[in-house]
Amino acid sequence: MKEKFDRLSAECSKLATRRYSTSFFLGINFLDKELHKPIYAIYGFVRLTDEIVDSFHNYDKRELLNKFRKDCFEAIELGISLNPILNAFQETVNKYRIDHQLINQFLHSMEMDLDDQLYDQQKFEEYILGSAEVVGLMCLYVFTNGDKDSYETLKPGAMRLGAAFQKINFLRDIGADYLQLNRSYFPGIDLKHFSETDKRNIEQEIEQDFNEALKDIRKLPKSSRRGVYLAYQYYRELFKKIKLASACVVFSKRFRISNRSKLILIFDTLLKHQLNYL
Repeated sequence: MKEKFDRLSAECSKLATRRYSTSFFLGINFLDKELHKPIYAIYGFVRLTDEIVDSFHNYDKRELLNKFRKDCFEAIELGISLNPILNAFQETVNKYRIDHQLINQFLHSMEMDLDDQLYDQQKFEEYILGSAEVVGLMCLYVFTNGDKDSYETLKPGAMRLGAAFQKINFLRDIGADYLQLNRSYFPGIDLKHFSETDKRNIEQEIEQDFNEALKDIRKLPKSSRRGVYLAYQYYRELFKKIKLASACVVFSKRFRISNRSKLILIFDTLLKHQLNYL
């Protein structure tokens, strides 16, 4: 009987979410309670993988990532892992029958970060698919709880929302990624001369993603709609701040949302949910 270890594993995933992402932690807490544990588990897995490629500079990242991949699928097969984050993740994957190909695509995108990449449009789309869109789809497996028709209907919106979130993260971190990690994700842009035109073109893409995603957010089950909409609102607010700044400022500054603004977004989301405006 490993219930105590499973509870510990769930708590570790929740703690990882709280420590690494205020926005997602807030969003998850506005989902119905039964969805908290599996979504924390997905985010904990995603965050730990990202940490391997972004932070463990004094170690062999490729070896660590390969071992993590092996441990992940072994955990899914056995139904247990001594790594609490992977133990929580395997439970969610097995319970909701999450497609293993989504996990492979995510890990492949993380592996792309181990090499210096000059991203053309094809590689950029490949990276966005694996690093963000499939994460939205993993969550959608949980939100639709095995309803294949709902999953297929909502799939495009989940992918567009994941893409919008990732592109905003790229834009927010564009200077740090380039100067500290030697990464430049957006294709066809010379970051030595990041221009207003470059920034505007990226923003137009993000607007299109947001507009398409919102249509499907409104179709989500009530159990998940409020939390997903809050995350959408948070990133919309962040995007608004970035749009108001010049390309030069965006390249040199990392934008954040104040606690006051977060409270306003929470109140707005609760009100719209209560009045059935979502």
